[in-house]
Amino acid sequence: VLYGLAVLAFGQTVVPARACGSLVFNERGEPVGSELIAQGFARPEYFWPRPSAVDYNASSAGGSNLSPTNPELRSRARGILAKMGADGRQPLPADLATASGSGLDPHITLAAAKYQAGRVAAARGVSVEAVLELLGKNALHPGGVLTPEPVVNVLRVNLALNGLGKRDD
Repeated sequence: VLYGLAVLAFGQTVVPARACGSLVFNERGEPVGSELIAQGFARPEYFWPRPSAVDYNASSAGGSNLSPTNPELRSRARGILAKMGADGRQPLPADLATASGSGLDPHITLAAAKYQAGRVAAARGVSVEAVLELLGKNALHPGGVLTPEPVVNVLRVNLALNGLGKRDD
């Protein structure tokens, strides 16, 4: 019990936001999720996260463990390609077609976000340029030089989208 309390006290003192689950709040101050755990956004006006083998359920984190020759994996991949509108003209970024090891990765690559920018802009009635600018402002390198490709936190960027104004046409 004392060890647990010591770890809690240390966390609350040194990294209080992380110790409390890295919660993200909306403009009304209500918790809407954690920046460490993916959520299953499905509406066209939001960026979609990586697929999840656990349906974004944090209590059952894990990968699918399906082999590349498994027909179920192929079927799931075909469904993802259709959902993303992958028609072969523009390659689908790998992180939009494959689940992470935990099934709960909260980030997608900037390339994966840009792939979805047209759909998001059209659904929101804003310019693609405005969406791309928002992505640029929210891109980060969480591992510094160890992550050369920028990523975006899907929850954070979707909340930022809510503040994006409509275009006047």
